[in-house]
Amino acid sequence: MEIKKKDIRALTKEQLRNFFVEQGDKAFRGNQVYEWLWQKSAHDFDAMTNISKETRKMLEDNFVINHIRVDQMQRSSDGTIKNAVRLHDGLIVESVLIPTETRTTACVSSQVGCSLDCRFCATARLKRMRNLNPDEIYDQVVAIDNESRLYFDRPLSNIVFMGMGEPLMNYNNVLRAIDKITSPEGLGMSPKRIVVSTSGVPKMIRKMADEEVKFGLAVSLHSAIDEVRTSIMPFNSTFPLKDLREALEYWYSKTKNRITYEYVVWKGINDTQEAVDALVKFCKFAPSKVNIIEYNPIDDGEFQQASNKAVEMYKNTLERNGITVTVRRSRGKDIDAACGQLANKS
Repeated sequence: MEIKKKDIRALTKEQLRNFFVEQGDKAFRGNQVYEWLWQKSAHDFDAMTNISKETRKMLEDNFVINHIRVDQMQRSSDGTIKNAVRLHDGLIVESVLIPTETRTTACVSSQVGCSLDCRFCATARLKRMRNLNPDEIYDQVVAIDNESRLYFDRPLSNIVFMGMGEPLMNYNNVLRAIDKITSPEGLGMSPKRIVVSTSGVPKMIRKMADEEVKFGLAVSLHSAIDEVRTSIMPFNSTFPLKDLREALEYWYSKTKNRITYEYVVWKGINDTQEAVDALVKFCKFAPSKVNIIEYNPIDDGEFQQASNKAVEMYKNTLERNGITVTVRRSRGKDIDAACGQLANKS
């Protein structure tokens, strides 16, 4: 019977050092392998050229490196790139590179499918098959950084956890991935250039605040009226706005970081003065920014982008109340790479 090999990237540096000592080798060999795995993103042991062939063979006999593969890359007419990423078990997630004149942003996935049930999102129609491991999240960032350098001649500058899945339902793995991404022993990116977007899991927002995380927080809100939000995001009945608001107040009291709200305005759903007034009231407790996002259809026509007049009403009302607001046009719509469209259709 074949023994299943352990994924070497599941080991900490200390565990790697101990492994080499147990093999009768020097502990520093573990440091070398760790550097190859994380700083240099090696996908096979033969790439580790400062390690003897015998040691590489020993690693091959004991471990695997379950790295991702970019199965398909699509390029949009606006420069956006979408990757269909195959995981070691054959499952596929998607990640996106979004370029502007001054930056390139990676939009990465945290789950295969999604744990939540937002009715306007294509990913929510896929059942959650599993959480991504820290290395699978990390590998998406490495792949997009390589593409950024190749196609735009600059390194990746920003990361948003706005791809497939609810990041706070895969909390531990997401934080471990961010730790590797920001570590000098990994990619060395600043946590201030990372934003984790959540549909709103109050308990986990509080946990992040207690752990004093350094990255940014965005909340996919879409309505500040419970009945409306529950109708489009049914899990809101479990995590109502009162609980979300209290968790966000706690977040701000601990971190003093501005909160970003992601918000789509739909025709006949939240395109009223009552809806924008409720949003203003919800935002008032702490410095905040509202990103009004263009809606990207997912085929059935139930949800439709609101009129420009309704979007202007939101913008003017928010600004009049001293709330920063940005109206964002979606990127990558022609390759189903825009917000809410990731559903492995590539």
